Amino acid sequence: MPFYEKGDVRIRYEEAGSGFPLLVIPGGGLNSTIEGLKTHPFNPLVEFSNEYRVIAADLRNAKGGESTGPLETDRPWDAFTDDHIGLMDHLGIRQFMVLGFCIGGPFIWNLLKRAGDRVVAAVPVQPSGYRHEMPELSYKNNMKGWGAELCERRPDITMAQVDKFLSNMYRGERADFVYTVSRDFVRQCQTPVLILPDDVPGHPYVVALESAYLAPNAQVTLYPWKMNPSQLQLALRHVRAFLKTNRPAVAAQPLAAAAQ
Repeated sequence: MPFYEKGDVRIRYEEAGSGFPLLVIPGGGLNSTIEGLKTHPFNPLVEFSNEYRVIAADLRNAKGGESTGPLETDRPWDAFTDDHIGLMDHLGIRQFMVLGFCIGGPFIWNLLKRAGDRVVAAVPVQPSGYRHEMPELSYKNNMKGWGAELCERRPDITMAQVDKFLSNMYRGERADFVYTVSRDFVRQCQTPVLILPDDVPGHPYVVALESAYLAPNAQVTLYPWKMNPSQLQLALRHVRAFLKTNRPAVAAQPLAAAAQ
């Protein structure tokens, strides 16, 4: 598999198909990997590669993945978004669409904040969010699972660093909504968004719906959408129609050309 490298960061990625670029962010929390897409409700590398240039990557430092890099404790969300934007730059891609599962929801909102002029449409699928009745859920789960395992694998990283990293991701100012942006940002975001909600502890339905109500160009697929094959196919038809509607009529301009 190819790698994108920048300084101490090394990101493994995979591509399938051709056409307008579609960045895919696998779910699985901080253990988000390309391989994990095989366990998702659908695999975009398979479903959309007949129409789009689908690009997916292992998240930095995910268990089972091959992407590595430093643990940037003061800017955890932005460090990952650096990797997503950097990968698009590496591939010479200026404009793209993005579809993300689980933790991909917060990543999508951060991409819209950081590179809103480049993301033409977004699809958060079963997005993560803050659940008021379980405020420490994401922090504790990652401390116990991802953090402990990472320290075993990476002797240069301590649990104190993991604690600071996860606190900056999931506590304090980051809590209360989608972790990466405010409600005011969502209200003002003009990018077309299609949300496929879920309702499990880490993917609160109420947060997915609130973001849909706030975003001026948001749509929501019928819910539930993944309990049986017919529901899933209906949701996929909605996703395909949404992507087709918002795909630019002209071919994507390469990043180098756009900068000239």
